[in-house]
Amino acid sequence: MFRKLPSDLHPTEDRPGLRVRGGTQYTRSQGDYVCGGCGAEDRANGDDDVKALVADYTDNHGPAHRNGGR
Repeated sequence: MFRKLPSDLHPTEDRPGLRVRGGTQYTRSQGDYVCGGCGAEDRANGDDDVKALVADYTDNHGPAHRNGGR
């Protein structure tokens, strides 16, 4: 059975999207995205910054482009 490695889950130009990883006792939450509509990229570490990253992606990139936005 084929199993994806964690490195396969990072967004790229060929496979744009949003990736969020929750923090643990030993690590901070992390997030990154690549927009398939405009090619924008961003990364964040820590709960507040990751929440802002998700809001930015949702409001201005991936879903916004699919719905006829920017």
